[in-house]
Order: sequence, then C-alpha cells, then structure tokens
Amino acid sequence: MAELASFLATVHGRVQGVFFRDFVQWHAEALGLAGYVRNLSGRVVEVYAEGEKEKLLQLLRYLELGPPRARVDKVDVNWSEYSGSFGGFEVRYY
Repeated sequence: MAELASFLATVHGRVQGVFFRDFVQWHAEALGLAGYVRNLSGRVVEVYAEGEKEKLLQLLRYLELGPPRARVDKVDVNWSEYSGSFGGFEVRYY
C-alpha cells in the first residue's frame, strides 16, 4: 500500500497573475491529490495537498517549475500526516 501524507507549501516569486493556481489545480487533479491552492499577500501562493507521497513529490516538482510566465524563487514545505479531510482539489479565493 502506498504511503499517504500531506504538505503545506508556500511558493514565492512571480506566482500571481500568471495562472499559477490553475496550473497547480490541473496537476494536482491529474495526480489524484486532494487539497487547495490560494493566493496570499506578498507574491505568495499557498498549496495544501494530500494523497500518496510519491504523487506529492511530483506535485512539488511542478511547484518548483510553475507555468511558463511564472518565476518561482523559493518553495517552503512542511510535511504532515494525511488527514483525509478533502474530497478533491480546489482553488480558493479567500
């Protein structure tokens, strides 16, 4: 059985106004992950994702790249246990 986990990541750089949230949602859903992505103040995007650890590691690689118009300067990640609280992956606007 695959190891389940979750992470909370903050992505810093030119990550707002470049379709970053849609990019993250698309990849998370394609990987079968659950959670959310949202903008924070100060050119930061927050991503909470949970699911199979291997798939989470793949999503982290996408976060480090970003969509074509983005420039990712730094990704901070805090790992935690899988909660099973999310039924899918969503873009949050708050």
